[in-house]
Amino acid sequence: MPQNDSLQELNKRLKLFAAERDWEQFHSPKNLSMALIAECAELVEHFQWLTEEQSYQLNESKQEEVALEMADILIFLLRCAERLDIDVVDAAWRKLAINEKRFPVDKVRGDARRATEYSHNSKKDKA
Repeated sequence: MPQNDSLQELNKRLKLFAAERDWEQFHSPKNLSMALIAECAELVEHFQWLTEEQSYQLNESKQEEVALEMADILIFLLRCAERLDIDVVDAAWRKLAINEKRFPVDKVRGDARRATEYSHNSKKDKA
């Protein structure tokens, strides 16, 4: 199986996979987003009841199951983005730039509050 780290190539293959099976008719943004959230829940199930430490120490079999759940998530995300003509890599770069402004290092380092909570009662304000 050829390995290629290009999301564009993966997207082409996913689109062909769906088209060959006449599944594009089922791949509406609504259906794909519903499938995506279901796959996210399946990923979460692997970590439910584990401690933080245990979540880092998955055995080989569990690691593979988690990898395949993540693959399902990526597949449904890419299919949904393709159907909506959204470049998710571009969107991720834009969102990262937004987050860098929302969470400036000097205000948030080591503090995991929500963005709206930093404007009030920040650690620096209390000092």
